[in-house]
Amino acid sequence: MSAEDKKRRAAEAAISHARGARVIGVGTGSTVNHFIDLLAAQRADLEGAVSSSEASTVRLKLAGIPVLELNSTGTLDLYVDGADESDHHLRLIKGGGGALTREKIVAGASRRFICIADDSKLVDVLGRFPLPIEVIPMARSFVARELVKRGGQPVLREGFVTDNGNAILDVRNLTILDPPALERDLNGIPGVVTVGLFALRPADLLILGTDGGVRELAAR
Repeated sequence: MSAEDKKRRAAEAAISHARGARVIGVGTGSTVNHFIDLLAAQRADLEGAVSSSEASTVRLKLAGIPVLELNSTGTLDLYVDGADESDHHLRLIKGGGGALTREKIVAGASRRFICIADDSKLVDVLGRFPLPIEVIPMARSFVARELVKRGGQPVLREGFVTDNGNAILDVRNLTILDPPALERDLNGIPGVVTVGLFALRPADLLILGTDGGVRELAAR
């Protein structure tokens, strides 16, 4: 089974958790695109969705789903998003699509966070996927030096600007044994907007599409 088929399986399983929700948060990426397409079938039950990126906003609107501002909705019942990696404690690396700051905001504003992915994203230890960090442009070199001190190998994502007007450093060579501690540490570097570690606010449920069907892991 292809990775896309597995992603669609995960998205289909997530739809059942969205039934009855009036306003939901919607993430960014290829797996979430499947979720948005499926969500269109029950758009009549939705007041709307809060989007984590301009790309998802466009897709939601094309699906006929109203896009709402988080400042107007208050706390969300549900947020659905993908991940680049997840460990068995549902701590994530996100930001391969560059929307990590808005994703983290919407996740933080939601009572429940469901992560959908194909089974290749589940790992024992985070860090094989380069860790994205959004930085203020003037701080790019300073932050990179600080990351090198911590054993990382930061690489500027060339030709990419986030929806917030910032740069992304993709950090390789990190074995992340204590994700919450590293998230706190990197967030404290001046110039860092957001780190793509979702460990202080991990997912509550991970839905994985596999060759044999769907696998669900709940937060421990």
